Amino acid sequence: QVQLVESGGGLVQPGESLRLSCAASARSFSSYFMAWYRQAPGKERELVASISRFHNTNYADSVRGRFAISRDNSKNTVYLQMNSLKPEDTAVYYCNANLAGALSWGQGAQVTVSS
Repeated sequence: QVQLVESGGGLVQPGESLRLSCAASARSFSSYFMAWYRQAPGKERELVASISRFHNTNYADSVRGRFAISRDNSKNTVYLQMNSLKPEDTAVYYCNANLAGALSWGQGAQVTVSS
């Protein structure tokens, strides 16, 4: 199982930016399908963005054009750049690693967007 450690969460005002990082302890990190999910209070966990081993990306409609997922295989790290943040982006953000169906989750990073 892969250990995932998220960082970069915090409290920001609407319209500001944050970058989340997820460091993975995986020998073959480049082979993993990586994703960011989020869960707001009282809501189900939802997929925010994903990136394949070939760097193909996919986004939820609610964040497309504002968020960008990327990966640096030399650092075993995946990033989520979040711009033009809105109050409805407030949630705990989780990093997810998938290798042939075997899933690993990080502990989560709180992102709060409030004026």
